[in-house]
Amino acid sequence: MALQGIYEAYIACINERSLERLGDYVAESVVHNGRTLGLAGYRDMLLGDYRDIPDLRFVIQLLVADSTMVCSRLHFDCHPAGELRGVRVDGRRIVFHENVIYRFVDGKIQEVWSVIDRGEIEANLETRSA
Repeated sequence: MALQGIYEAYIACINERSLERLGDYVAESVVHNGRTLGLAGYRDMLLGDYRDIPDLRFVIQLLVADSTMVCSRLHFDCHPAGELRGVRVDGRRIVFHENVIYRFVDGKIQEVWSVIDRGEIEANLETRSA
């Protein structure tokens, strides 16, 4: 299966919160933004995201893939319970994006580089408050 299909199946897995299948898509020694989390740490990160954002859903807005890398822009429209990236949200609706690059080894995510624009979150809250 091409990486695009594997990545789309991974997104479906995390949207379904089927973390018992996470190892089908993520390597045991996965690295996230320079930190070795391992599969258990990656799972814990997602569980924290689900706790902090009860209606979290990953929507692929843009996807580019080659034989070892996937680049994606993810869209989020959700209601974080407390803070999101240090910004007080307290259940208000927020729309934001994540730009993320994945490096695959043997068909599994080995390394992730993720950037979420805190300024976009703040501006979105200001617009919704006005």
